[in-house]
Amino acid sequence: MEFWNEVIIDKSWDLLQNLRKNIDFILIGGWAVYLLTKAFKSKDIDIIVDFENLSKLKELGIRKNDKLKKYETDIEGTDIDIYVSYYSKFVLPTEDIIKETVNVEGFKLPKSEILLILKQQAEISRKNVVKGQKDRTDILALLLNKKINFSVYKKTLEKFGIKDYFRHLKKIVSSANKEFEYLGITNPREIKKIKQRILAEIDFK
Repeated sequence: MEFWNEVIIDKSWDLLQNLRKNIDFILIGGWAVYLLTKAFKSKDIDIIVDFENLSKLKELGIRKNDKLKKYETDIEGTDIDIYVSYYSKFVLPTEDIIKETVNVEGFKLPKSEILLILKQQAEISRKNVVKGQKDRTDILALLLNKKINFSVYKKTLEKFGIKDYFRHLKKIVSSANKEFEYLGITNPREIKKIKQRILAEIDFK
C-alpha cells in the first residue's frame, strides 16, 4: 500500500533521477527514507544544495520563499523544495547536515539519525494533515528497519538543544496505530510487542 498515486510517484522518481545527472545535492525527505528502508515512495522531492548548484536549477523556474526560507518549483505535478546552506532553517544547522552524509544507491543522504530528526521536524509542523501521517509512517519505517543508533541520536539532540524531540519520538511510537497498518502490520499483539521493543531501545541507558 502506498500513500500516493503510482503515476505521480513514478514521475517524481524519474525527475529525481534526471536531477542527479546534472546537480550535486543531498536528498532529504520521503525519498531519502525510502532509499534507506524501501518502505514508502514519495511524491515530492526535497534537496539541499549549495549556491553553485542552486544557479543550475534556475532554468527549472525556481522561486524564492522567504517565509519558509527555501526555494521551490513544480514540474509536471511534482513539488521540489530546495534548501540552501546559511539560508534555510532546519532544527539542525544545514552546515552540520552536510557534514553527516552517506551514499545510498548513488544518492547522498543525511545519516539515519539526522534524517530521523528532520522527519520529526516535518511531522511537528504538519502533524494534522496527510503528510504528517506519512512522516510518522516514515519515522516508524526507520525504527523498524533498525536504522537508528540511539546513542548518536540522543547526543545530537543534546548538542543542538532539542532534547524534547526524544519525548516526541516516544509519543509517536506509543500512539501509532494507522501507521502500522500502512506498514502491513495489523495484529494487535504484534503491534504491542513491536512498540515495547522500540521503546526499550529508545530508552536504553
